[in-house]
Amino acid sequence: MSKYMVQKVSQYVIVIFIILTLNFLLPRLMPGDPLIYLAGEDVGFMTTEEKQQVLEDAGLNDPMIVQFGRYIQSMFTGDFGYSYQQKRPILELLGERIPWTLLLAGTNLIIATILGGMFGAISAWKRGTRTDVNMLTFFMFLSAMPSFWIGMILVSIFSATLGWFPVYGAESGWANYTGWDRIIDILKHLALPLTSLVLISVTNVFMTMRYSMLNVLGEDYIKMAKAKGVKGKTIKYRHAMRNALLPVATVFMLSLGFMLSGATVIETVFAYPGVGRLMFESVLARDYPLIQATFMIITLSVIVANLLADLIYPFLDPKVGKGNG
Repeated sequence: MSKYMVQKVSQYVIVIFIILTLNFLLPRLMPGDPLIYLAGEDVGFMTTEEKQQVLEDAGLNDPMIVQFGRYIQSMFTGDFGYSYQQKRPILELLGERIPWTLLLAGTNLIIATILGGMFGAISAWKRGTRTDVNMLTFFMFLSAMPSFWIGMILVSIFSATLGWFPVYGAESGWANYTGWDRIIDILKHLALPLTSLVLISVTNVFMTMRYSMLNVLGEDYIKMAKAKGVKGKTIKYRHAMRNALLPVATVFMLSLGFMLSGATVIETVFAYPGVGRLMFESVLARDYPLIQATFMIITLSVIVANLLADLIYPFLDPKVGKGNG
């Protein structure tokens, strides 16, 4: 077991170093001159000396190796610096955006896992019936729908036409709601992006649970339980579902890592002030420090979630740990 864990941790250390390097290089390889975004519309009226001064103040005139060293130091100290575009500390921006993304993506993860697991188990239990075929058709249809398209359809129906929910944002900031009024307002803003995200995410859990459940239902101990006359509900919930949940638990752990980035398109469609929206804005503005910080936070969350899944999996399935010494 210890050898397995050491091996996994070592692999992730190497992955983190490679990602750190790519995270530094990729923004600088993007087309476009960051000076345009640093100086704004006045860049055309600036002298060469003024342009150089702007780049110097941003640290972009230093040799690449110096910039890389400063970048590595900031990543390990958590001091991400200031946003070029918003002129504010990046940690402050992240502190404002992360809670909204966790609310949206975290709620989606819980709901999608419960619904996908439940319907996947039902579909497998009724394999070959009309219920199974209808469920498969419905969830495959959902998986084929572009996320932005689903969001736009929901907005056009429930916001523009019916006026039931707000079109954008996470809350009505101008209304100065407090207490329960604010909670209700936040839930109204959350409804459409959350529904869009659940519709996008649920199919993966459904298919995983269905496939796992079908494998479990073919095991000898399930056949033996049926031969002994054990009730169908007991076989389904106590024997089959409990053993089929292992792959679903793995999917859940891996999805945790994508909580901060998985809602980027939905956050953009609904102008929801999360980390995904912040990352989108930073890329458009060529805001190097903000790009690096958001990508790094997202990447680390994915790596940590994968590492936790690798470390927890042997406890859920002892055969994994034994197979790796």
